[in-house]
Amino acid sequence: MDSRLGDADDNARLLREEAERAGFHRFGIAPVAAWERHAAYERWLAAGYAGEMRYLVEQGAERRDPRRVLDSARSIVTVGLSYAQPEPRDGSDGIARGFIARYARGADYHAVLKRRLQKLAAAIASRLGRAVAWTACVDTAPVLEREAAHRGGVGFLAKNTMIIAPGLGSFLLLGELLLDVEATPTDAAEPRCGRCRACLDACPTGAFVDGYLLDARRCISYLTIEARGPIPRALRPALGDMIFGCDRCQEVCPFNAAVDGSTPSAPELRARASHARPPLVELLGMGAARFRKYVRRTALRRVHRAQLLRNVAVALGNVGGPEEVAPLARALDEPSPLVRAHVAWALGRIARRHPSSDALATLAAHRARETDATVLEEIAGAFVDAAGGPG
Repeated sequence: MDSRLGDADDNARLLREEAERAGFHRFGIAPVAAWERHAAYERWLAAGYAGEMRYLVEQGAERRDPRRVLDSARSIVTVGLSYAQPEPRDGSDGIARGFIARYARGADYHAVLKRRLQKLAAAIASRLGRAVAWTACVDTAPVLEREAAHRGGVGFLAKNTMIIAPGLGSFLLLGELLLDVEATPTDAAEPRCGRCRACLDACPTGAFVDGYLLDARRCISYLTIEARGPIPRALRPALGDMIFGCDRCQEVCPFNAAVDGSTPSAPELRARASHARPPLVELLGMGAARFRKYVRRTALRRVHRAQLLRNVAVALGNVGGPEEVAPLARALDEPSPLVRAHVAWALGRIARRHPSSDALATLAAHRARETDATVLEEIAGAFVDAAGGPG
């Protein structure tokens, strides 16, 4: 049958059945219309909160209406796939380890979601008995996906700007399937944050301007993934051991309090042992070939090697001790000035905590052969930092 002439309620039931068969943990149908929140999105961009994420500005007009992505769209299937998993124990082995956000510890969620959405589209076409025009979207597509998830009832928009699905929490990946199938929309989710501001208060870098308003330029996820250049010195101590993303605002959320080993989770997204709490020194010593293997088929592909080593150096500056001075000294021979600059900062921080270490002697020896002005500036700042000055 031609679904545009069929029963929209029947189509909605069909879509739900197939989404559940595809293994999605949450489902909704959002109406196809210009997004009301697009004006707020434009104000956010105009305020400069997107930082270096120029693609968000360039795609600003496209994100106004989902029909700019698929002009024949009549429904938006919105889905959620849980990646909830308990944190591994740090142990007491004395090894300085890094933190990778939960969503990036397993298979690349872009590929996982795209495969499931493609299978869902094929199943829908089979059930309807006709060719279906569709477009599968993950977070790289020009769609206001959190608005779609909220409007479709997958979850509600939280003060930390994430989607919370009661019963699953916010450790939820979103996807959309734009279809030329008429289906009755599901009810939008009701906001449930109330007076709680745990996420806002817990942010290490104070990235929230207010509830529902994030300044990405201060967000650790942005700083460790999207930002290509130096991490601002004033923010580096707040990164702690985080080397790719940050889950802090989710960890303190009451809706995530029940996340444990029994919480539904996509098996493809389960953490690889090498990515849960990786030793920082091992990452710092990775050559190009090992780096490519380490990030292959994971969301870590979003960063290039110099970015990751930059992040690792900052983490070592925050949690490393005298035993990490020698590996950091070797990293001062890295070809990237970006890496060397952050390694210099890390050595200054270690010297500040451990004055008897070889950190300052290492910096002094390297200063004699360093030629990059940015790195020399960081070395000078490291000596000030080690002496207890502003870091």
